[in-house]
Amino acid sequence: MGLTITERILANASHKSEVTSGDVVIADVDIVMAHDSTAPLAIEGLYRIGKKVFDPKKIVIIFDHFFPPPSVNAARLHQKVRNFVTEQKISNFLTNGVCHQILVEEFVSPGNVVVGADSHTCTEGAVGAFSTGLGSTDIAGAMATGKCWFKIPDSLRFNLSGLPGKGVYAKDVILNIVGDVGADGALYKAVEFTGDYVENTSVSSRLTLCNMAVEMGAKNGVIEADEKTRKFLGREGKIFKSDKDAVYEDEYEIEVGRIEPQVACPPTVDNVKPVTSVEGKKVDQAYIGTCTNGRLEDIEIAAKILKGKRIASNVRLLVIPASTKIYFDAFNKGYLQETIKSGGIICNPGCGPCVGRHEGVLAEGETCISTQNRNFSGRMGHPKAEIYLASSATVAASALAGEIVDPRGYI
Repeated sequence: MGLTITERILANASHKSEVTSGDVVIADVDIVMAHDSTAPLAIEGLYRIGKKVFDPKKIVIIFDHFFPPPSVNAARLHQKVRNFVTEQKISNFLTNGVCHQILVEEFVSPGNVVVGADSHTCTEGAVGAFSTGLGSTDIAGAMATGKCWFKIPDSLRFNLSGLPGKGVYAKDVILNIVGDVGADGALYKAVEFTGDYVENTSVSSRLTLCNMAVEMGAKNGVIEADEKTRKFLGREGKIFKSDKDAVYEDEYEIEVGRIEPQVACPPTVDNVKPVTSVEGKKVDQAYIGTCTNGRLEDIEIAAKILKGKRIASNVRLLVIPASTKIYFDAFNKGYLQETIKSGGIICNPGCGPCVGRHEGVLAEGETCISTQNRNFSGRMGHPKAEIYLASSATVAASALAGEIVDPRGYI
């Protein structure tokens, strides 16, 4: 009986020739990540254990959720983490973007086992790694020992075939999948994306697919690494492939060409509808960024729609590159300038509005259309604000119209 990518990576990391779904293993971890919102609790846990980090070079601490600090309390948390970084001699301390983007740009390689104190750590599976989110207490244990226990998950295979239609992007594809499968349809499963659509799409789009695997309840999302992955990363790794006779709990066949632009309506991510069914909904804020869609291709798509136009007077448009590298690339290509000319605002790389901490908090009764991954009540500010999730094209077009619109009329 063959093994899936996830099973092969975890077998290798736990020094076993093979594993079966349901097995419990102790695996070596290659990278342990925490950010400014989760590191403080992990640090407290480590101190309670009474140990130092197992290897300072394998610990990555990133300030992104509320950086620069918007309040005195936030500054105190940053101070606490900075002191810990100095004390433990952790060299991988960064403030240059969203943690998941930075991990991909600078640290993760195919075949790695990555754990992070953030649920969207599943993003990094797009480059052929096993990458998953843990609670801060479990992260403390991983920081101390360099190991983590896992129950081997069953795997689901999503075979994506065909070419997307006009105005349809990876965000629309994954929203469509989440809407069909449901918020708990992949609970503690390994979600593996395959097919010619995946092979032909960019690594940035693959990151979007894996990023939202957790919105189905998945343990991890994963895509087989290939030559495109190697060129994107600029570094080597150990490539694991699913065997031809690998066993999947279920398999889904999805024709991408049949998908039209999608929107996830409040208050849940799986409340997905075609954008045409919600056209005309007034918006107060439009937001392009986050670990889901803050990459260069997202900003490029938006800039081309915005070029030579002005956003609606009732809308504030925020564009936040996911990393400093993306910021510079977007600037050098003129995308940020076009966004500013249209009336948009560019903020420093980070999470900001996505978690309602700063740079775009919503008031009662306001509506935001966003490229982020969650639209729960209170996610971006007031619990009576509404969040709609969509692609960067739909967000940019809606910013121009002042209401949710089908982006196909703007491309």
